[in-house]
Amino acid sequence: MVLSKGVWQSENVEIVTRFAPSPNGNLHLGHAYSAIYAHDLARDAGGHFLMRIEDIDGPRSQSEFADEFRRDLEWLGLDWDEVPAQSTRFDSYDAAAKRLLEDGWLYRCSCNRKDIEALEPRCGADGFIYPGSCKGAQCSLDGPEALRLDINRMMAALGECVWTDEEAGSVVADPREFGDVVIVRKDLPASYHLAATLDDAVDGVTAVTRGEDLFTSTHVHRYLQELLKLPVPHWHHHKLLLDDDGQKLAKRRGSPSLKDRREAGEDGLALAEQLRLQQMRSGT
Repeated sequence: MVLSKGVWQSENVEIVTRFAPSPNGNLHLGHAYSAIYAHDLARDAGGHFLMRIEDIDGPRSQSEFADEFRRDLEWLGLDWDEVPAQSTRFDSYDAAAKRLLEDGWLYRCSCNRKDIEALEPRCGADGFIYPGSCKGAQCSLDGPEALRLDINRMMAALGECVWTDEEAGSVVADPREFGDVVIVRKDLPASYHLAATLDDAVDGVTAVTRGEDLFTSTHVHRYLQELLKLPVPHWHHHKLLLDDDGQKLAKRRGSPSLKDRREAGEDGLALAEQLRLQQMRSGT
């Protein structure tokens, strides 16, 4: 893989990438595209490619899907080092959330989706922007509680945070388009934002590669790194692989699975080369 800019080469940093699928369904071509991208970036630089199973979502996560993921990557000709799954890391999530709460960056929230929709909030990068109804003990906090990040307080205290993307260059983080995001869910010890940020730091990931649909999430992750004093990686948000209708390939849209292709006798190595050619054509 040829890198278009000097971000990666300009620092003497070992390249460590990761592929982090959730075992709630079989992988499709979009996952293969992402895995190959991360694998080749690391291997071409003499670095490490990791696979982390993001199985934090309890009942929806099934170990048999993780087994199929391993078969899929082998079929594509990829090799990797596997790191502990998210389900083994709950203690570290709890410790980080406790620290953030004690430092005053989080507040408790008992609102559900209907409560928020009733307030007619504006839309942001990830759905409705929470209007802060529970901030400052403005609600009773009855029932299960989530923990939300006080975005305005955090930005006022920390000031400007910058992160580097291989394509976009230097980016000023602006998480306000998410509002006060959930950091700890009512039913789980961490949201995607907290879990992924902590996991990448613990796993020593220096190059976070993922689809461009997650570009704005990096604004939140960059500030979490500052709050938790975590190392700051570089990012590369690659183009998405789309279906014939121009929509992102997704499990819920019934995109063909890698397992089906593999079991039908398709050549995985040939498919991987086709996806590499698509990456070259798209510039990622």
